[in-house]
Amino acid sequence: MARLSDIIEAFIKQLIDDTNGTIEIQRNELASHFNCVPSQINYVIDTRFTSDKGYYVESRRGGGGHIRIRRVNISHEGNYLMHIVTSMGNSISQQSAEIFINNFVDYDVITPREGYLLKAAVSDKILCAVPLPQRDMLRSSILKNMLMSLLV
Repeated sequence: MARLSDIIEAFIKQLIDDTNGTIEIQRNELASHFNCVPSQINYVIDTRFTSDKGYYVESRRGGGGHIRIRRVNISHEGNYLMHIVTSMGNSISQQSAEIFINNFVDYDVITPREGYLLKAAVSDKILCAVPLPQRDMLRSSILKNMLMSLLV
């Protein structure tokens, strides 16, 4: 049986699909729909609808506040890659880099073979000679440079 978080995620993704990529929801209404606390909705949004998974999330608090979730337009691969490059930051762990790369493959932005090459280039196995804080910074630079080369 699916966990409540999985059910809420699937529901939100279906809403996004039905509305061509952008939804506005109210946390309290959604919590009421699923008979859960609003923090459960926050948890799902914070963990399943992140920028590294291809989503922009905006939240407005206060009276009539809402959460707007927008799927990044990946109909043009360059839009998606540029979104990732600009949101990545100056440091990235191997695990986060692999999540990005897996999403590129899932969205058909890159081929599985290109994904394997990207993963090999940013793996701890190849960067092990570099101490950890600098390793994650170097990994970010390598991944960004490789992604930018795909845009050309």
